[in-house]
Amino acid sequence: MSDSPSPTRAEIAAVYAAGVVQGIALVTFPAAGAIFTSPAHYGLTNTQYGVMFVPQAVMAIVSSLLGPSLTHRLGARAVFQCGLVANLLAMLLLIASQSVVDNHPLAYAALLVATTSMGLAFGLTVPTINTFAAEFFPAKADRAVLALNTLLGLGTALAPAFVAVFIGLGIWWGLPILVAVLAGGLLAFTVPLKLEIGAATAKPGGEKTPFPPRFWIFAAAAFLYGICETMNGNWASIYMSGNLRADPATAALALTVFWGAVTGGRLIFAGIDRWFPGSLAFIFLPFLITAAFVITSFLPGHSPANGIAAFALAGFGCSAMLPLIISFGQKQMAAISASVAGGVIAFYQLGYGVAAFGVGPLENLAGLNLDRIFGGTTLAAAGLVATTLVIIRTRRT
Repeated sequence: MSDSPSPTRAEIAAVYAAGVVQGIALVTFPAAGAIFTSPAHYGLTNTQYGVMFVPQAVMAIVSSLLGPSLTHRLGARAVFQCGLVANLLAMLLLIASQSVVDNHPLAYAALLVATTSMGLAFGLTVPTINTFAAEFFPAKADRAVLALNTLLGLGTALAPAFVAVFIGLGIWWGLPILVAVLAGGLLAFTVPLKLEIGAATAKPGGEKTPFPPRFWIFAAAAFLYGICETMNGNWASIYMSGNLRADPATAALALTVFWGAVTGGRLIFAGIDRWFPGSLAFIFLPFLITAAFVITSFLPGHSPANGIAAFALAGFGCSAMLPLIISFGQKQMAAISASVAGGVIAFYQLGYGVAAFGVGPLENLAGLNLDRIFGGTTLAAAGLVATTLVIIRTRRT
């Protein structure tokens, strides 16, 4: 790393393990979507379910934007560990909400605080570990960041699979217990580690203009991508159970397939980078995302198998997009790479918030069905196509 000794194996292991843990933690809430909206459990409406993720998005945006400044003042290790503590707190609150599920206002308040803590965890952890990965392997930054996000994707794929297993055992809350143990164990593992980044990278952006003009096209891409990913990642299980009449296990399977395709795609593109460079994947993948939304909006009822296939296509389309937005942005604005990672994550989370919250009002106020909302998200996917083409053009010039 710049201005730093080479990372130890333990430091590399901690950073990449954090990708898996953060992925599982992040998707724990949407993976349990069918539980939250089930009358037999929390009994939330779609609007209440969507509102759950608003504080998460807001806190993720704030923490990711403040991350570079906190890193400069406290050090990357402290920011990283604070993210792990926030993950642990989110899981403990989710577990606690189960004990007061009969008291709807209190249980819902616990869920809102839990998702707030999850937003803090995501905003502190993800930009930091992406910057670590790029600095650990500066000669292969694209591949290093993509590999890290592959493990993050693995975690997101494991969460709904674990939920399905725990639902089958009658203890769906076993997942937050598992994540709490993992986050606590990783936090203890990092105590003796140094885990710092180079001094130049750790500096916050300039006082007057933290981001150069070219940053905003990356911000737009992250925002549009956040909408596209979240429509699938947060609403797949609801769409499967409500529109396609799938049972909870099948709905969870669709989400597993989506995140599994995200992970598999990242692994594939990292492996074929020599023959199929990231710039080509960056152009190709948004078209797949667009096609997946078109297909999903026209699926007939009572066809869960078709829904699973559509979400698999969407997952493969989403796979390498966010890691490439981050790594391309950090390369083009290397002097403020930590700020770029935080800014990209902030706008990604802004898109996340729009998609997580927006579905409920569109259903209640505009009278749109979920399949029509999926179809409307094709516009965001088309916008992503346009912004990626602009990024590739600026990258070449």
